Amino acid sequence: MAKATIKMPDDFLVKLSKLGEKTDEITSKVLQTGAEVVCKKVKSNLQAVVGKETKIESRSTGELINSLGISSVRQDKEGNSNIKVGFSEPRKDGKSNAMIANIIEYGKHGQEARPFLKPAQSATKKSCKEAMINKLEEEISKL
Repeated sequence: MAKATIKMPDDFLVKLSKLGEKTDEITSKVLQTGAEVVCKKVKSNLQAVVGKETKIESRSTGELINSLGISSVRQDKEGNSNIKVGFSEPRKDGKSNAMIANIIEYGKHGQEARPFLKPAQSATKKSCKEAMINKLEEEISKL
């Protein structure tokens, strides 16, 4: 049986070891970058549909739009890092921002659906991935 030995370049091995030490930090930065792309589009879509084309005058206070944000990076029970784009709770009037967003997205009796989440997800899929890849490459090049 033949035997082959492959030696990695020293600078590559140094970068690889540094990457291992900073994996959590880099992962957080990459996920934050992707979430910012998505959050921006969700906010834009939401502003475009709130209070528009309603049968009665809009009662929008801007609270829903202002509650939109990005969570901190957390690890699930399987060790995967996650970040979420969503609405903070509660509202001043006691209602749930998630409930109001759901009504806008899917509609209800007497109120047609005005989707803003699903279109944002579809529209940002490619740009989100590209932004995250660019951020990862930028962070790796700093090592």
